[in-house]
Amino acid sequence: MTLPPLDGPPAGMSRREWREQQDPSVRAAVPENDVNPTAPASERLTILTVCTGNICRSPLAEVLLRQRLEPLGVRVHSAGTHALEGHGMPEEALELVTQGGADSAIALAHRARYLVEPYVADADLVLTMAREHRSAVVKMMPAALRRTFTLREFARLASTLSTEEARDAAQTDEGSRRDRFAAVLRAVGDQRGITPAPPEDDDVVDPYRRSRETYALSGAQLTPALSEVERIVRTAIR
Repeated sequence: MTLPPLDGPPAGMSRREWREQQDPSVRAAVPENDVNPTAPASERLTILTVCTGNICRSPLAEVLLRQRLEPLGVRVHSAGTHALEGHGMPEEALELVTQGGADSAIALAHRARYLVEPYVADADLVLTMAREHRSAVVKMMPAALRRTFTLREFARLASTLSTEEARDAAQTDEGSRRDRFAAVLRAVGDQRGITPAPPEDDDVVDPYRRSRETYALSGAQLTPALSEVERIVRTAIR
C-alpha cells in the first residue's frame, strides 16, 4: 500500500512513543461502541481488526462484524499500522458495506486511527488483514501471539473445528465467557501447522487506490471469513 508522506518520530524514538508524545489521549482506555449490554462490561468480548491505513479492509471487517456481534454484547473496533489518521472510508469500501447489509451510518462515521498498544492489550481477539499486520501486532505485544490471527487464517483454522468441538473446548473452562472464548481460541490456535495453506491465502488483498474489481475481490476474500468468526464467538459465549 502506497501512503502519502507522514510526519514521523525523530531518530531514536519509536513511532508509538512519538504518537503518545504528540497525543497523550492514545494512552486512554479504548473507546466503547454503543453495544447491547447483554453481559456485564467485565465479560464483554472485544475484537480488534487491523490493516495498514485503517480506511478499507479493517473498517469493513469492523462494520460487518459489529452488525453480527453487537447484539451479543461484543465490542468491535479497528486500527491501522500506518493509519491515514482522520480519513474516512473511500467510496468503493462504503459500497461494500452497503452490499454487506451493514449500517452505512457507522461506516460513514469511521475515522482512521493508529494501532497502539492499549488497543491490543484490551482485545480478546485481534484479526489482521494480512501477515504483515499480524507481525506488527505481535512485535508490539508478544503476549498477544495466541490471540492474533489474520482473518482468513482464523477462518481456515476454525473451519476444521466442528461447532460441537468448539463448544466442548469452551466448556473446559467454567469461568467467565471471556475465559470460555479464550479456551476456544486455544483450540483454534492448536490447528496451526496441522492445516497448512499457501501463505498468501491467509491475506486479504489490499484494494487501496486500485480498481473496483480489486475492491470486490478484497470483499469476497474478507466477508466469508467473518462467518467463521461469528460461529466461533456464538459457540463460545452461549
